Amino acid sequence: MSSFQGQSRLLIVDDEPDLLKGLERTLAYEFKDLEIITASKSPEALYQVQREPFDVILTDIRMPELDGLELLRRFLKIDPRLTVIMMTAYGSIEIAVEAMKRGAYDFITKPFDKEVLLLTIRKALERNSLIRENLSLQRRVGEKAALANLVGQSAPMRQLLETIHATARTNYTILIRGESGTGKELVARAIHDLSSRRNRPLVTVNCPAIPEHLLESELFGHKKGAFTGADTDHRGLFDEADHSSLFLDEIGDIPVSIQIKLLRVLQEREIKPLGAARPHHVDVRILAATNQDLEDKIQTRRFREDLFYRLNVVTIRTPTLREIRSDIPLLANHFTRLTCTELGIGLKRFSPRALEVLLGRPWPGNVRELQNVVRRAVIFCPDSIIKTEDVELEQEGAGPGKRICVELDSLIDGLEPYKQAKERVLQRFTLKYVSQLLEKTGGNVTRAAELSGLSRVALQKIRRRLEASAAAATDDFPDSE
Repeated sequence: MSSFQGQSRLLIVDDEPDLLKGLERTLAYEFKDLEIITASKSPEALYQVQREPFDVILTDIRMPELDGLELLRRFLKIDPRLTVIMMTAYGSIEIAVEAMKRGAYDFITKPFDKEVLLLTIRKALERNSLIRENLSLQRRVGEKAALANLVGQSAPMRQLLETIHATARTNYTILIRGESGTGKELVARAIHDLSSRRNRPLVTVNCPAIPEHLLESELFGHKKGAFTGADTDHRGLFDEADHSSLFLDEIGDIPVSIQIKLLRVLQEREIKPLGAARPHHVDVRILAATNQDLEDKIQTRRFREDLFYRLNVVTIRTPTLREIRSDIPLLANHFTRLTCTELGIGLKRFSPRALEVLLGRPWPGNVRELQNVVRRAVIFCPDSIIKTEDVELEQEGAGPGKRICVELDSLIDGLEPYKQAKERVLQRFTLKYVSQLLEKTGGNVTRAAELSGLSRVALQKIRRRLEASAAAATDDFPDSE
């Protein structure tokens, strides 16, 4: 009796009816939990494998319609992890050895030794079980990684995660809606990473970032000579995303002229590059996101109603940070770990009182705003515990008794008009903040922009002001020589 547990499926392929029946009867008796299907012809066997999954295939190497090596090749093309055992007569052992080089698991010779046959089948089933368990483990690890950045245990977050799991298994177009900073791109990436298309990269386009006159070419591509400057053929993003997913971020900003062409892609599943003679098919799953009121844009004819309904097959709404306020401590600790890893410093954590301060803030910028606050708190906190004052440092216009800036001498050096005092204090804070930020990042402006939430342009301007201040200080104290 086999010790193999669980319902497995075996396909036996042989053109000799008596042998086929004998094998089926013997293996059914020895392996009680094994479902056995038989096929007497190669095309029938291929059809069975295409239609349903099998764990092990036991096939004759000499079949009328297809050569054994070709049959093996087609089996493994359908499922590369199939465990295939070749049956052969003594005279064709060389072919069986060649089959093993091409991916067969083992071979047995006719006439069969019953014990050898049973042992070979048992080992094949055990091998397949290990492969499937490994795949299952890889899948669970992949799912965990795909959702690693979607942190939270609140009811809205649990519902969001359930929706992501459900929609990832489909090929439906998804419209992700939510305020700015609520993680719409993270949701799109999670859906793609959990889908059957995950082995190909997600292609992302930020629609407002591409000028209208270039957007059509970027999306659909163009042929050489299609317009002035088109010196070579250009593959569009739809072609780049063929057999994968295309994420259209801020789709509400796409011009109406492009909306018409996008509608055709969703309807016909084909694109026509600029200058091309005819369209061609693409297999692309569309994931779109917006923070705008598309219904209002439809009313004002800035967004096509037919495109809206094509996109709105399944809608996912990302919750605001105000709706998942109970998740703020989890998110804060998550962003703290990420920032410490990015900076290569020891792990820091929030004090309970500092977390209370975070819980009490309104968060109009949602999770992105929280992440930026945490980054700045980690950068400027001198200790391993982030305290209340390190968080309150981030609150512009804090109330009486709140600490706005650390290590500044005095907020007001004597009586002066409010606006003038405020401007001077904020300027000193900004210069000190950016000076320490650039020191932490080794002068890397791109890194500093990511950590602070400021743009590169703003940081460059402040940096020039810092350099001007340093030059002025040098002028005040010239060399004695």
